[in-house]
Amino acid sequence: MKPIWIVDDDESIRWVLEKALARENLATKSFANARDAIAALEFDTPQVLVSDIRMPGASGLDLLQMVKTRFPGLPVIIITAFSDLDSAVAAFQGGAFEYLAKPFDIDKAVELIRRALEESLRETSVESGPSETPEILGQAPAMQEVFRAIGRLSQSNVTVLITGESGSGKELVARALHKHSPRAAQPFIALNTAAIPKDLLESELFGHERGAFTGAQTTRRGRFEQAENGTLFLDEIGDMPFDLQTRLLRVLSDGHFYRVGGHQPMKANVRVITATHQNLEQRVRDGLFREDLYHRLNVIRLRLPSLRERREDIPILVRHFLVQSARQLGVEAKRMSEPTMQFLSSLDLPGNVRQLENLCNWITVMAPGQTVEIKDLPLELTQGQGESTGMVNAPAPPQAQGEPAASAPHGGQVFDAAVPVNGAPPGWIGLLELQAAGMLGAGQQEVMAVLGRQFESALIKTALKHTHGRKNDAAVRLGIGRNTITRKIAELGIDGAKED
Repeated sequence: MKPIWIVDDDESIRWVLEKALARENLATKSFANARDAIAALEFDTPQVLVSDIRMPGASGLDLLQMVKTRFPGLPVIIITAFSDLDSAVAAFQGGAFEYLAKPFDIDKAVELIRRALEESLRETSVESGPSETPEILGQAPAMQEVFRAIGRLSQSNVTVLITGESGSGKELVARALHKHSPRAAQPFIALNTAAIPKDLLESELFGHERGAFTGAQTTRRGRFEQAENGTLFLDEIGDMPFDLQTRLLRVLSDGHFYRVGGHQPMKANVRVITATHQNLEQRVRDGLFREDLYHRLNVIRLRLPSLRERREDIPILVRHFLVQSARQLGVEAKRMSEPTMQFLSSLDLPGNVRQLENLCNWITVMAPGQTVEIKDLPLELTQGQGESTGMVNAPAPPQAQGEPAASAPHGGQVFDAAVPVNGAPPGWIGLLELQAAGMLGAGQQEVMAVLGRQFESALIKTALKHTHGRKNDAAVRLGIGRNTITRKIAELGIDGAKED
């Protein structure tokens, strides 16, 4: 993470903020004037910029204007005296994240900087994306047709609709279209429209102005702005709410949109690629999808084959995913016996490539030997196949007396999560990897969100026990702000907290 820059001609302000942020384990870099900060921006950028308004030479507003022109996603916090509140208004109009009025409470200042930091990290993760486009593997004739289509379409700005079953690799194709296009040096932004609640999706797409709705504490850029000059990939477009379809149609028609709560039209120079596993024609007939939007999106249609239509690619994909999974865990890659590979190639695998990848992750963690036999596969795949394959289901390991049975990720084999398995590191990291592998192997969605909530809840509950329920003390022990722990306690439904 990059440091937080502090720009202020008052040495005492710089010193106080440096010490307060150091206690939060946040790196800082200070400047006595805006001129030096502007010069430094030629070679580096901060994660968050905190600047006074009135300084000798260039002002904080001059610095803000320059930053927002060159680095629109960089949060800037303006420090102002009460007599400069008119300047604060100008700062907001210039795109400032927030302002601090002198004299300010140092805890509130740190909390504000943390909020700006979270926003900055969110912007960075969205805009950077994967450093390299993942490979699209396949030798089957159906995939060769896909590769040829990517080659023909990559140099065009035409809108593409990618269809295919869930897990067949639609986002990989969209990334390949972007990577080989003239927009390759610009952002590739992906958004799953089915994964965002309806009341938040409009803001995610088009951004919002400060105060546009409850909780809109800052102006936020939407995905169209983040993808400027690049490519915006809208997955599961068939699930987009009907009223938002109208707004999307307008952007595709004339290239203009408004932020939520905004009155200034924004211009979008974005290539839009969409994908769906649904039958859009049927959804149009059912009145769930606008026909005019369908025709606007369906300029070029690219259909991805299911894994059942390209079984000859399964061995290639299995070997690739086993090597990839082993590299991530720092262990030796597993190998498939010939009967096991034949067995996998015979399966329908309704989750397609995604299901196969999750299965390979499960095998890397759970399979007992380096050579994987049919009996080592999850029982949900092999049950009912025993007569045709000649395999015998392996017995579950013994259960300790008085202990409840552990839940197997596939409803099959039970394992002792307290023991390192096949190279998984010991301790809680190993247990986390096993839990994640089980959930992924079972096809569970939003694994990061589920485990993240459990992790945060466990930490906060433990801290509250150590502080006898005093949440402010718990926040200090955890290294988070008082407002943050209050919000987390409410979000996670944690009981037993009290004010210090």
